[in-house]
Amino acid sequence: MGQLASPSQQWRSLLRLLLLLTAVSLDGFASFARASLPGTWEILVADAGIASMHTAVTHFNTVVLLDRTNIGPTRLRLPRGRCRRDPREAVLKRDCFAHSAVLDLATNRIRPLTILTDTWCSSGQFLPDGSLLQTGGDLDGLRKIRRFEPCDAAGDCDWVELNHAELADGRWYGTNQILPDGSVIVVGGRAANTVEYYPPREGGAVFFPFLADAGDKQMDNLYPYVHLLPDGHLFVFANDRAVAFDHELARVVRQYPPLEGGPRNYPSAGSSAMLALEGAYDTAVIVVCGGAPYGAFIERNTDEPAHGSCGRIVATAAEPSWELEDMPFGRIMGDMVMLPTGDVLIVNGAQAGTQGFELASDPCLFPVLYRRDQPAGLRFMTLTPTTIPRLYHSTANLLPDGRVLIAGSNPHYFYKFNAEFPTELRIEAFSPEYLSPDRANLRPALDEIPATVRYGEAFDVYVSVPLPVVGIVELNLNSAPFATHSFSQGQRLVKLAVTSAVPDGDVTASDGRYRIGCTAPPNAVVAPPGYYMAFAVNQGVPSVARWVQLTV
Repeated sequence: MGQLASPSQQWRSLLRLLLLLTAVSLDGFASFARASLPGTWEILVADAGIASMHTAVTHFNTVVLLDRTNIGPTRLRLPRGRCRRDPREAVLKRDCFAHSAVLDLATNRIRPLTILTDTWCSSGQFLPDGSLLQTGGDLDGLRKIRRFEPCDAAGDCDWVELNHAELADGRWYGTNQILPDGSVIVVGGRAANTVEYYPPREGGAVFFPFLADAGDKQMDNLYPYVHLLPDGHLFVFANDRAVAFDHELARVVRQYPPLEGGPRNYPSAGSSAMLALEGAYDTAVIVVCGGAPYGAFIERNTDEPAHGSCGRIVATAAEPSWELEDMPFGRIMGDMVMLPTGDVLIVNGAQAGTQGFELASDPCLFPVLYRRDQPAGLRFMTLTPTTIPRLYHSTANLLPDGRVLIAGSNPHYFYKFNAEFPTELRIEAFSPEYLSPDRANLRPALDEIPATVRYGEAFDVYVSVPLPVVGIVELNLNSAPFATHSFSQGQRLVKLAVTSAVPDGDVTASDGRYRIGCTAPPNAVVAPPGYYMAFAVNQGVPSVARWVQLTV
């Protein structure tokens, strides 16, 4: 007897049948869906000049866009006199094109940046002082460490390639995660089954046998999913399995059961997120979604249907086990973005193929909202589709105003604009339903909040809301991760303990202004030091964030 189709496969088949029977084109269906499903799309930049493979939002409300240096000409030129010269470069020995840029969110203007060594499939993480650490890459970038100290939009900050330090092992397709002491652990990479740290620790790289064991003929242990648990250990997922790793002693302290459904990491291209930390901060829930069947990458099979399954596990439970459920669509190369509410947006990617240059088809234009507090079977909501396919090397990042920035897609070795899925230079923003006009009266304004907060500190914030507050107004801290290859490195949401909102002054004269008592996270294990977007959330509607630096 044949195996029954999964719900996600049945959904795809039904959608195709409807399109065929009604003779409605995909564009026509998307137009209909855009008018009837939650969320809206807008183009922020019609031509950014580069396709952003790596994207990160800084505490100056700018966005760092980063591609690779050996891609040939981009459409963004460097300032006069800033050309990069490399006689070993096969494509452009004198390269006057930018391969990185910064986007000013206030004006949507692009400023070119100068990157000297190759950042193809590299990794990154913000440091406690707000600077962006960037590690590894290919060729001359394999061991490089770079740093970008952001500035306001009028400044001229640029990349600095460190000369006093380099990686002990070459890192291509590795993952970074900030640790409670403010240092960064760099995990894995192609032919690098080790971990190391920045600043460098004595002894250099440390062998991590789990990564070697998780490897296969496709190298499905690349870009491992790394999450800092509130007990101080690291949850590390590679291929179809996970461990808890003690980063201080550099040893595995727990083995988790395997996740069914085949490989989930690069190149099989699932995604992962740790859900919001709240309450006593002693429970961490990890979600891993999507991916390609084993063999699709080796066989370069662009039509192999993607997995639609998601696994969910309480990583801190005494006897953890995976709970499986299906998304509305099979998806590879999806990005999981933690929204200020605690829900997760799953966006970008394709419904068939695998990760790699021109190895995917059937773009998944529909974002999906993962509602963490709903029971299994009711957690997924399909949202308004985009019209722009976002495949290999696309990214998604939460913005301080609550929108999600979507950039990139370059499924080619070099920029190619005459193709079925061309290099994508447009930058979009998706506005979730909480930003819809009918919820504007619920949207709080975060009027006052300290710029710096210490662990365990009690402090007050002041918000203004058009309608009277009913219930609790949350204050939630979202980190600014480094998004690349379907995983946001360092992504985190911490919900603070808060008191009920109290009118500020006379009730009739307060003009909708309220005071809320908050308590900062208790320690750096719950929330590592650095800059966070602080959102006030009223009945599921977030404010525009204010940046807060969390310090010891």
